[in-house]
Amino acid sequence: MNDTLISRRSRRGAVLIVVLVVVAMLSLAGYTFTHMMLTHQQAAQLHGRQVQARVLVDSGVEYVRTYFTQEEATRQEMGGHYLNPTVFQAVPVMVDADPRGRGNFSVVAPNLDEMGNLAGVRYGLEDLSTRLNMNILPMAEGLLPGAGRTLLMALPGMTEDTADAILDWIDEDDEVREFGAEAESYEGYMPKNGPLDSVEELLLIRGVTPRLLFGLDTNRNGMVEQHELEQEVSGVTSTAQETAAIDVTAEGMQRGWSGFLTLHSQEKNATSLGQQRIFVNNDNLQELFQQLSDVFNEEWAVFIVAYRQAGAFDGGDSGESASGHTIDFEQEPQEKLSQVLDLIDKKVQVRFADEDDSVVLRSPFPNDQAAMNIYLPLLMDVLSVSESPTIPGRININQAPRSILLGIPGMTEELVETIVEQRTLELDPQNEDPNLKFESWLLTTGVVDLDQMKALMPFVTAGGDVFQAQVVGYFEDGGAASRTEAIFDTTGKIPRVVFWRDISHLGRGYPLELLGVQLDVTQ
Repeated sequence: MNDTLISRRSRRGAVLIVVLVVVAMLSLAGYTFTHMMLTHQQAAQLHGRQVQARVLVDSGVEYVRTYFTQEEATRQEMGGHYLNPTVFQAVPVMVDADPRGRGNFSVVAPNLDEMGNLAGVRYGLEDLSTRLNMNILPMAEGLLPGAGRTLLMALPGMTEDTADAILDWIDEDDEVREFGAEAESYEGYMPKNGPLDSVEELLLIRGVTPRLLFGLDTNRNGMVEQHELEQEVSGVTSTAQETAAIDVTAEGMQRGWSGFLTLHSQEKNATSLGQQRIFVNNDNLQELFQQLSDVFNEEWAVFIVAYRQAGAFDGGDSGESASGHTIDFEQEPQEKLSQVLDLIDKKVQVRFADEDDSVVLRSPFPNDQAAMNIYLPLLMDVLSVSESPTIPGRININQAPRSILLGIPGMTEELVETIVEQRTLELDPQNEDPNLKFESWLLTTGVVDLDQMKALMPFVTAGGDVFQAQVVGYFEDGGAASRTEAIFDTTGKIPRVVFWRDISHLGRGYPLELLGVQLDVTQ
């Protein structure tokens, strides 16, 4: 009997243990389920905030497009696009008393020194005409043999064989340049023999490496940070051969070639008021004369059409004014202008309507600095030798770094130094001299003479109309953030985004203190 009682008590104890185990397992399952649900909730919240951060970037891109719909004068009154924290720093999109709910965007671009080295960031956009447009290199070669190589050789770390290989990749023929590379130099693929689709396509070309193309700034934030230097020293971002061959402290190497190159730079072929320029090479001389007469006086209009009809005259006659003569429109044009400066200091011998003898005309555009300061801004603004609505690839002498300026055919180190020094003085925002809107300020200020200016004109400009920036969307609690590189083409009536690259995988890139925060909404 006692054995039976003991057996029953043992079974009751075993049931209790089983119950405890089951309860523990159910509790653990409940805890696991709850923890998993909380994790999923947090993941959903993080995903939602990341989506919101991307929307903040979208807002920033549209904000920049809207900014460029304003008139040029209005944009200048707002502070311009180059350095303008009032317009481009910490623009609020989501306003909340809680920092977790405050969402902003900032528009930033690399701040560079005169050599093109990284010097932090600024709130604004980068004019891509300060870079070398790779797809105009064949055009440059057509204007001046060897110009393409000259432009490329100014890049830090560039060699002749790499420069020629790049030109062979882009040009349309299969002829190997002196140090170049065509099909026989590549395995498994052929040279493109056409324009590049992206700067990164250069990595397919012999001699171009990621280290050369992208430099030390691996997270693309315009600053070389300690961890990036450590990666370079340890060989994470470059091979030992590259590190030995390239001085990482060399001028411009921090940024890599990609910071000096573009495919998008161009400028409007329009007047300062946004109107179409007069196509001075128009073969309909009667139409050309009427257009010229609408903006110029009689002497200017008659001389320009007479120059088109007869070209320059080299005789010893001093010439007379073009005023008071009537154009004979039966005469076909014999001359085209390669640039507006062709009109300066020229004489023309032409026969006018109802006149038996030809007449020698003196130019109303003398090669005199004082006179040029008066007439040249108007000529440069109103006339064009091209019908195209845009002019691609010319280099902005007002902002381009020394290395890019040195690559321009016809440039010397002394001339570059003078330009850099002079533009610092001349290009004060308060300086309203109309000459400074055009690349010909080099001529009107005496930096170069007429022949030097003519040699430079096909390659230089005073400003482009395609801009690049990073738009960073972020929350003020330091959580979710998104970052995009965008290129804005403002050459048309409606600004367009022609390039968009999400670089959020590289991180926010900038500390919150630099991006900025909203004012305290509780005050």
